[in-house]
Amino acid sequence: MAKTKSHFTCQSCGLKSLKWLGRCPDCGEWNSLVEELEVSSDHPRGSLSGDPRPVPLNQVASESEGRERTGIEELDRVLGGGVVRGSLVLLGGDPGIGKSTLLLAALDRLSERGAALYASGEESLGQTKMRADRLNLVSPNLRVYAETDAEKIIAAAADLKPTALAVDSIQTMYLPELGSGPGSIAQVREVAARLIAFAKQTGVATFIVGHVTKDGSIAGPRVLEHMVDTVLYFEGERGHPFRILRAHKNRFGSTNEIGVFEMRGGGMAEVVDPSAMFLAERPLGKSGSVVTSTVSGTRPLLVEVQALVAPTGYGTARRTTIGVDSNRVALLAAVLEKKHEVQLVGCDIFVNVAGGMQLTEPASDLAVCAALVSSLANKPIDPHTLLLGEVGLAGEVRAVTQLEQRLAEASKMGFQRVVLPRSSARRLQDARIASVAVETLSEALEAVGL
Repeated sequence: MAKTKSHFTCQSCGLKSLKWLGRCPDCGEWNSLVEELEVSSDHPRGSLSGDPRPVPLNQVASESEGRERTGIEELDRVLGGGVVRGSLVLLGGDPGIGKSTLLLAALDRLSERGAALYASGEESLGQTKMRADRLNLVSPNLRVYAETDAEKIIAAAADLKPTALAVDSIQTMYLPELGSGPGSIAQVREVAARLIAFAKQTGVATFIVGHVTKDGSIAGPRVLEHMVDTVLYFEGERGHPFRILRAHKNRFGSTNEIGVFEMRGGGMAEVVDPSAMFLAERPLGKSGSVVTSTVSGTRPLLVEVQALVAPTGYGTARRTTIGVDSNRVALLAAVLEKKHEVQLVGCDIFVNVAGGMQLTEPASDLAVCAALVSSLANKPIDPHTLLLGEVGLAGEVRAVTQLEQRLAEASKMGFQRVVLPRSSARRLQDARIASVAVETLSEALEAVGL
């Protein structure tokens, strides 16, 4: 007979308390403690290796890194070359962003090499079939299962022995022996632990979908992201067709790679040439528009930095940025005022990175500065010129990394000239386009006619 006792668990941070509290003493959230039953049952998770005893390291048989390619190149790129057998991948994102659509298409490709199981706790079989018809998925090896009982899903997967398993979503799953409802801290944590044990013991590549909260983090206990092998986030603006897939954690690959998709009527379409996509609607001959290059993992991308500088109509000037750190823009604006005598004090500054990209590396500093000055002076910059370089507080232009890859991408896109740091130009071996080497911010602005 199972022994049960109740406790109160914070649904934000997972804190356990023997009594109810109006405010969680750990994270400070109000009314977040919910009563849950703690059940001691006869359902052990089992060891991840299948061996209940410790094994000497020198007696453990080495395994090759077995990967299964999903057939979706952008997804395989972010995963590090394919999904590793026996791994657990958590996919998060805003509602309606395309998580289920992407996973269903990936499982359809994986089912070409064996059975694949898609378990949905949010849609009926008929609704899943409607989605599959829209995506033109007809593989007979793709099995669908509408169920919220995690034990039944694991049992069905054990009988089927699929190549891959997808659970959509973890917040709708529950274990009957736990007294709390689906989506609670206890249920999410225990269901994830059962799925991890199943994946490690059987070698089945497992995907789980996670809902996100209003602040953009995956709902449920924070420990969920530590338990899984890979955490992917699907990002995109509402009303914008482009989606960016990022790896925030990856035990089997890099976390710097990104995958770019476009939402179409027939599902998620891969964007093979993201640079062309980001520059497709670039206005030519307009002030405040500058192109720079950023590197995500091994992929160089050309992106457009837009700036708008206008006299403020209020007492305090505004500083609004999208796609670039606002503190970095404020720093660069201060350098322009101090070292180049650009008057920005009484002006509103708006900076945007077109296409929804996020610029996190300092190699885009020079492009942001040039865009600000171009907008203030209302002078356009040559649309076939690329700007690269980090700007220091003394107004110096510092070196950038992976210069050859950036210039190769620029040459492919038809750019004819690049303004780059002198220290980087000295190490440049293969100059694909004409280069202008500069040491200071003033030299760089003069080189583009500002």
